[in-house]
Amino acid sequence: MRLTVLGGGGFRTPLVYRALLEDRGEGRCTEVVLYDTDRRRLDAIGAVLARQAAGRSGAPAVRATTDLDEAVRGADFVFSAIRVGGSAGRVRDERLPLAEGLLGQETVGAGGVLYGLRTLPVAMRIAERIAVVAPDAWVINFTNPAGMVTEAMRRVLGPRVIGICDSPVGLCRRAARALGVDPDRAGYDYVGLNHLGWLRRLTVDGRDLLPGLLADPGALASFEEGRLFGPEWLRVLGALPNEYLHHYYFHREAVAAVRGAAVTRGEFLHEQQAAFYAEATARPEAALEVWERTRREREETYLAENRAATGGWQRDPCDLDGGGYDRVALALMRALGRDEPATLILNVANRSAVPGLDDEAVVEVPCLVDAGGARPLATGPVAPDQLGLMLSVKAVERAAIEAADTGDRDAALRALALHPLVDSVDAAERVLRAAGYGAPHPCG
Repeated sequence: MRLTVLGGGGFRTPLVYRALLEDRGEGRCTEVVLYDTDRRRLDAIGAVLARQAAGRSGAPAVRATTDLDEAVRGADFVFSAIRVGGSAGRVRDERLPLAEGLLGQETVGAGGVLYGLRTLPVAMRIAERIAVVAPDAWVINFTNPAGMVTEAMRRVLGPRVIGICDSPVGLCRRAARALGVDPDRAGYDYVGLNHLGWLRRLTVDGRDLLPGLLADPGALASFEEGRLFGPEWLRVLGALPNEYLHHYYFHREAVAAVRGAAVTRGEFLHEQQAAFYAEATARPEAALEVWERTRREREETYLAENRAATGGWQRDPCDLDGGGYDRVALALMRALGRDEPATLILNVANRSAVPGLDDEAVVEVPCLVDAGGARPLATGPVAPDQLGLMLSVKAVERAAIEAADTGDRDAALRALALHPLVDSVDAAERVLRAAGYGAPHPCG
């Protein structure tokens, strides 16, 4: 089985390869093709993968290319993890909104919209090439903003593109551990959009254990989301939110923390990644060691500003292994490619699973997956506050897709100005202009 990784020179590619090395089942991946537009990054990551595979029998063969058609031709699975504009683009996405007092974050708020506007045209062109060169391939999308990009690619590839994210599985597993439950034995009722979801039930043998967790401040203080949102708000909310909802529920504090930091997350990663690629290129024999050291620092500083806004605390050691989306991707490939049924939280077309959203809206919900694809499981009624937020953000996503597809500046302005975390049309207009979208037409 052949897996193509788009954005194969990206820093997290070794996580995917690590998961493949651990897979010893029949029908496992035997070849990995890395595609990237930057040959230097491909060489650095290739050196890391070579060290990972050293001494491992049956390790998937690896080859690299900067030719998209060559990369996807013959692929059984295409894993998309591109970053259009690189880390420098992320820095701009964060700094331009912050200059207006708006949140700059790569998937949330004005920063997320800017990232989407830049990424969507490229993602659509990639989807069009896959449709021609590898129409039978399954596409697993991790490119952010994942929900928005998955919905756009679906317009070309239909149900053969499925979005994944590590945030829901991380939340679910941490909640289960806080209850003293084996995460693999529990069932999870999770509903939302990408980076905008809630865990509403956690069941073991048919019994919902979440109310007990929400009523236990000590247990809540034992894991990240409990500390991030606080026991009082979680009790009032009656659900466990995805970590990214901290930007919504504590918006003022989140913006203040980001503006008060010496550097943004994007600036930190831009410098860190530059140092990694330079050292890995200069010392390929030590590339894996350098990558592990850099990865550990990256995980330790994840959502540092949000943690600072809630008193400052360190991440749990069990959350620093960097795994999550890679395990979801492997489980998804097993289910689709080997017909090993699994229930996974994925980004797929709604198909009436979430009442109040149309069938084509990409949502993030538990899905039953087998060789026939991913089918969303019905969620039942959604709380009005949750549905309202989902509808608002979905409207933003679709305006961004329209802008990327047609070049319509008005649609781009709608995407920015209608986001729940953007409080001024004038500010949205200035951000859009600063991002290079020009002035509005004088006749509207």
